Amino acid sequence: MRDIDFGSPEHKVLFCRDFIDSHDPFKPEHIRWPDLDAPTLARLKALPVWTEAVNTEYETALKVGAFGAAEKDPLMSEAIILQGREEERHFRILELMTAHYGIPVVRRGEPKAPEPEWGFLGVGYAECFDSFFAFGLFALARRSGFFPRALIDLFEPILQEEARHILFFANWAKYRQQRTPLWARPAHSFGNGLAASLQVVNRLKLAFNAGGDDGVDDNFMMDAKRAFGDVSARSFVELCLAENERRMAPYDPRLARPRLAPAAARWVMRLLPADRQTAAA
Repeated sequence: MRDIDFGSPEHKVLFCRDFIDSHDPFKPEHIRWPDLDAPTLARLKALPVWTEAVNTEYETALKVGAFGAAEKDPLMSEAIILQGREEERHFRILELMTAHYGIPVVRRGEPKAPEPEWGFLGVGYAECFDSFFAFGLFALARRSGFFPRALIDLFEPILQEEARHILFFANWAKYRQQRTPLWARPAHSFGNGLAASLQVVNRLKLAFNAGGDDGVDDNFMMDAKRAFGDVSARSFVELCLAENERRMAPYDPRLARPRLAPAAARWVMRLLPADRQTAAA
């Protein structure tokens, strides 16, 4: 298979058509939520993520949809609008799930709409970071039995859909970079870097808040430790890298892959101590 020139019309058609043609038109209302026993339901309710997840998916759908409507290229507009509909579907799935299991969620007011392209940049970089670590956490939950297989299987298509989203974003960003005139690329790169940096700051804020006033219940943490076992930071990062590779593998190898989160993870790996088993070997 021959390489493709990033920024070329062929590249645009490839990453847009790949995204559009791989869309799964399932409806959230058709999901049959499994019955959960009391301990499992308690663990699900104890996760300190539902309010943020529901609100973020709603706001993400609005931002992506707004940029899709503003995009003048018909093919890219079609793909981005489709992503917005998928983001809205993620919101609807979470809304239905939290209602079904009686999980309290506090909705925020209507967000102030940012400039469309800036909003899409923020969404793209946020999803690149969030999805990378979600892939690892999902794999831990699957292999540990922390949640029942039936519930894990329901969310598998959504995780893979997120992989499609960040793959599309990586190629959209690469296409736009290559199409930007040389004289304008420094400003273009600065804008992208600023958008990425703001998402890192936002993720750090969420991490600190999770340990503060909205902290994780101690019983949940004990249950998670018993289920997951003694998972070191290094082994978790390695798992995230492996899962990221696995989830990107089905797609056309000519497409650009998201690089920011994996590159940051590999840099962090250099600072983490080797696991005891690895060191002993």
